[in-house]
Amino acid sequence: MPDVFEVLKKDHDEMKVMLAELEDGPKASDGATAEQLAFRRQALDQVIIEQSKHEAAEQQYFWPALGGLGSGGARVMQDGLEQENEAEPLLAELGKLEPGDEEFEERLTALISAARAHIAFEEAHAWPLLKAAINHDQAQALGDRIAAAKKTAPTRPHPHIPPQAARTAGPVAGVADKVRDILTGRGKNPS
Repeated sequence: MPDVFEVLKKDHDEMKVMLAELEDGPKASDGATAEQLAFRRQALDQVIIEQSKHEAAEQQYFWPALGGLGSGGARVMQDGLEQENEAEPLLAELGKLEPGDEEFEERLTALISAARAHIAFEEAHAWPLLKAAINHDQAQALGDRIAAAKKTAPTRPHPHIPPQAARTAGPVAGVADKVRDILTGRGKNPS
């Protein structure tokens, strides 16, 4: 079973690939076709889905574990949560924009920059603190909890749910999001 760092690294690596594809993909301003723009929309939806699930699971388990490590852990936890809270409205706004909209590329560029900075922050500051404080069994148990939480996590940003309520409100929002995704076809690969 993967430990917490393996679970989060896999998420981070997948996110880096998705962000690079969006960054390098055809844009409306470059003359992208309607099909290319539709693919761009689907790619962004996948980023929003995966980032929403990842952040919700972290807010339930990773950040509280880090915050329990004393003042240094609490400070890093607070910085990480602030970064996530700043990104949620941007994710929500992007969820409403289309690749042909004037603000789309500006907002997407901001998201890509913020996501990369947050990933780098976690890996450089949060992970080393937690690695130094927990043993292998604890790291595995935390990885299991995060992996399980992602299965019931929201697939959309919910800036109105504070991080401290993520453990109870997150799964409820996750069910509602998944029903909405099924009804709209969001997150499905084109046939």
